Amino acid sequence: MKLEIVILAAGQGTRMKSNLPKVLHQVAGKSLLEHVVRTALELQPAAIHVVVGHGSGQVREALSAYELNWVTQEQQLGTGHAVMQALPDISPDSLVLVLYGDVPLTSRETLQALVGQAGDSPALLTAVLADPAGYGRILRDGNGALLGVVEDRDASQEQRAICEINTGVLAAPARDLQAYLPRVDNDNGQGEYYLPDVLKLAVVEGKQVATSQAESELEILGVNDRVQLNQVEREYQRRQAEQLMRQGVSVADAARLDIRGEVVCGEDVSIDVNVVFEGSVTLGNGVTIGPNCVLRDVTVGDGACIHAMSHIQEAAVGNDCNVGPYARLRPGTVLDSGARVGNFVETKKANIGAGSKVNHLTYIGDCEMGEGVNIGAGTITCNYDGVNKHPTTIGDGVFVGSNSTLVAPLTIADGGFVGAGSTITRGVEENELAVGRPRQRNIQGWQRPGKRDNED
Repeated sequence: MKLEIVILAAGQGTRMKSNLPKVLHQVAGKSLLEHVVRTALELQPAAIHVVVGHGSGQVREALSAYELNWVTQEQQLGTGHAVMQALPDISPDSLVLVLYGDVPLTSRETLQALVGQAGDSPALLTAVLADPAGYGRILRDGNGALLGVVEDRDASQEQRAICEINTGVLAAPARDLQAYLPRVDNDNGQGEYYLPDVLKLAVVEGKQVATSQAESELEILGVNDRVQLNQVEREYQRRQAEQLMRQGVSVADAARLDIRGEVVCGEDVSIDVNVVFEGSVTLGNGVTIGPNCVLRDVTVGDGACIHAMSHIQEAAVGNDCNVGPYARLRPGTVLDSGARVGNFVETKKANIGAGSKVNHLTYIGDCEMGEGVNIGAGTITCNYDGVNKHPTTIGDGVFVGSNSTLVAPLTIADGGFVGAGSTITRGVEENELAVGRPRQRNIQGWQRPGKRDNED
């Protein structure tokens, strides 16, 4: 039986107090709904149907990279009504798994176990909570067979004492949903059509409804407000940090590491506190990341050290490089082996050759730099004329003195030497010394200005 998945994502989420649809609020850099879609794809379904309502245009645009069948629920009349909207697009021969766009932590393994329980009859995912208030309770007979689900506000005092709850996630043959959903009524405290009511109808017809239990409460936690969003975020980050540590990565404090994308690490990697990884990050063997660093779409080679407070985006750091502290490597930066970019240095679209040093207080942009170059403090490449960007080419073994201004387009050939404090506007040939600064004048007998009598 082929699998089709329905994701319910039509709710407004008024408790979020936001103009953004609830399912588009983010956990670890991805929307709640995207997390659910990515997990659903791991099950390799024949189709994924997403039921949308509030802010449907925004939701569709945000998930446009995925191949999804969009279904609109014009009125939000309950979960049963939402699934009804998707049924016309589902093959009668399919097994249907119903998920929720605001429940991002349910694992693939848990869903696979649930789907495995379903066959000719529905199967429901349940959980046991110490405090089940607010959730629908699972009703069983004396033999433990499931009888149905009663919602919290419709439950008796005795039923509210039950700790096994309905997560809302269920798998059922499409034919059962087509048969039972039209018979579900809204005679309840919410005036809504509840999806779990199909289970009671299945039992009445003599079907045995199977159940599968979630591993933890956090796995089935839905996001209804900012507090729950933060709970999900921290749980997700904890899981990712623990996964890295099990792979051999040293994490100084799992509670102070945020991964908003994908991180691949080699052996003996060390990550200090308050580090943020975004996008795709690859760290080679023996890499050290200092505290308070942000890396986004970055590759770091073996033995490299990223010192504290550095921000690196869309860049490649080679083997045995040193970056920072307080360095900013902007998109297009490539550091060859052993290069050094020090404190308060900014680079952009710069290739810095092996063993070259840009140690402090410098801006290098639109630059091709050779090997063994030394760039003095306070040096800048003037790459922008107000309209266009221009390149600077620096050969091997070049020395640029402190507080120099390199006005592009400019080429300094191998072995060139630029005197400190120079403004260089013309090319420098091999092994030439370039000095571009006014002649110094010393004025004898000069009097330092003094305060006037009426000044404080």
